[in-house]
Amino acid sequence: MSASASVIARIAGRGIPVRGNDIDTDRIIPARYLRSITFEGLGAYAFEDDRKSSAHPFDDPRFPGASILIVNANFGCGSSREHAPQALMRWGIQGVVGESFAEIFLGNATAMGVPCVTLKRADIQALMDAVEQHPSQEITIDLADKTLSWGGVKRPVDIPEGNRVQLLEGAWDATGMLLEGEDAVRKVARRLPYVTGF
Repeated sequence: MSASASVIARIAGRGIPVRGNDIDTDRIIPARYLRSITFEGLGAYAFEDDRKSSAHPFDDPRFPGASILIVNANFGCGSSREHAPQALMRWGIQGVVGESFAEIFLGNATAMGVPCVTLKRADIQALMDAVEQHPSQEITIDLADKTLSWGGVKRPVDIPEGNRVQLLEGAWDATGMLLEGEDAVRKVARRLPYVTGF
C-alpha cells in the first residue's frame, strides 16, 4: 500500500446537484484551460461557460462548501481530459454520485482519490430534490458497505470493484506508488539494454 495515498472508505458532506445528461468535459472545464501546465487554480473555472450563460449551482448561495456532486447520466463524457475531475476536485468536490459516468472520467477521478458511485435514476432524482430543498443536510458515501445515506434514507450504490478496492486500500495514487519504488525502478532500468544503451 502506498504511504502517499490515504485510505478512502467514507466521504461525508453537503451535496450540490448539477442536473442534465451527457455533461461533457468541455462543459466541466473549457478547452482554453488545457494550456495550463499545472492544475493549480482550475477550480475557479469549473463549469465557467455554463456559469456565464445561466444561473448555475456552482454559483448558488445555497451550496457553498458542498463536497458531494450529484449528477445524472453519462457525466464526464467527451474528451478524456484529466483537467475535468481536477477542476471539480480543486473546487472542493470530494465524491460524485450519478446515474452513470464516462469510463475515462471515472478512471481519472479515481486516480485522484475522488470516488464516483452510481445510484438508480429515481434515487438520484429524490436525492437532488432533497438537497435542493434542504441544502445543509449531510450526505454520506460509504465505500465499505456500498451505500449512500441522506436525511434518514439509505440506498445501495454501485462502483467498479477494482476502483473500490483501490480507494479502500489507499492504492489509488499510482504516481505516488511509482515514486515510492524509485530505487527499485532505477535498479531494473540499469539492467535493461534499451535503457542503458549497452
